Amino acid sequence: MAKSRAIAVRRKAVGSIKKITHTMQLIATAGFQKALGKSVGTKPYTEKITELVRQVSAAGGDVDHPLLKSNTETTRRAVLLLTSNRGFCGSYNGNLLRAAMLLIREHERAAAETDLYVVGKKGVNYFKFLGKEMRRTYPDMPDAPAFGDIEPIATDFMQQYESGAYASIHVVYMKFLSAARQQAEAIQLLPIQADAGGDGGKSASAGAGVEYDFSPEPGALLAELLPVTVKVRLFQCVNDAVVSENVARMVAMKSATDAAEEMGKLLGQQFNRARQSQITMELLDIMGGVEALK
Repeated sequence: MAKSRAIAVRRKAVGSIKKITHTMQLIATAGFQKALGKSVGTKPYTEKITELVRQVSAAGGDVDHPLLKSNTETTRRAVLLLTSNRGFCGSYNGNLLRAAMLLIREHERAAAETDLYVVGKKGVNYFKFLGKEMRRTYPDMPDAPAFGDIEPIATDFMQQYESGAYASIHVVYMKFLSAARQQAEAIQLLPIQADAGGDGGKSASAGAGVEYDFSPEPGALLAELLPVTVKVRLFQCVNDAVVSENVARMVAMKSATDAAEEMGKLLGQQFNRARQSQITMELLDIMGGVEALK
């Protein structure tokens, strides 16, 4: 009797867990669909403004702008890591943390100090556990940041870079490639590279040999375009990270729900066998008592 009761209690607990994981899967699915529309909607603008900056820089000759120049007077570098606030998203945070640590070790091998900027409670807790100092964290960052939440961060990085505080600024985030594939990636946010962009240099080759007339001058255009480019590229990284997090959580909760369902079926079989064995033993006790009375 005790064994069947224990199985019944465990079966009920597994059923409750299954309901929770299924609900979390539905929430992640809704979040994924919303975040995907946002990421897909901003990507063409990000690619086009990056392409425009590349073309103006190439056609304008030697344009002097602090966001394009390398800071050779310092070796200190900054790394912005984008992690999640919550868990239950499989290997999402683990892959990001490994990518960040690889980049930090690469900086150490180059004898460069690294300042860490961390978004997300999971990343903050990890580096606190390691005892590694973080230059700044962003505890109030929402799960789905708007452009207004990211713009001050990008502006702060640009001001620090222009002041010569860093030789480079990198962003480590989860790049969304498809619903089945996401990849932890580190990109250089500053200085802006002439070949930055995702088209493999096709746009630059397409515009090779073309003469442009600029009004205003390339320097004035870049003064307006470069800060916007930095903000938009960082915002695109955040959008990709949000989509990837929801995909990872959706897949993890689907796996957990399927596992709970399989365990429920197994416990149901065990309960039926235990109950059948219990009934058989009770019948044997009754038959034994009847035989004893004869």
